[in-house]
Amino acid sequence: MRSDREERIKERASATWLAEGRVHGKHQDHWHRAEREIAAEEAGGATRRSGRARAAPSEAGTTAPKRPARRSAAKKS
Repeated sequence: MRSDREERIKERASATWLAEGRVHGKHQDHWHRAEREIAAEEAGGATRRSGRARAAPSEAGTTAPKRPARRSAAKKS
């Protein structure tokens, strides 16, 4: 009997295989990819349950947006 996690990995790998056009010979790639995705989802769920949210890498160290440049008061004729 498979564990719940193994069953989820199997289903994800199968879905990837179908999405990629049923290419044969890539079953290990699909399985390992599914394992990584499931592990990432489980890790993300643990973070959310603990109440600690982490900033996305693109948001880390951002600064306030810059103000638009002022237009000159003098108009050209």
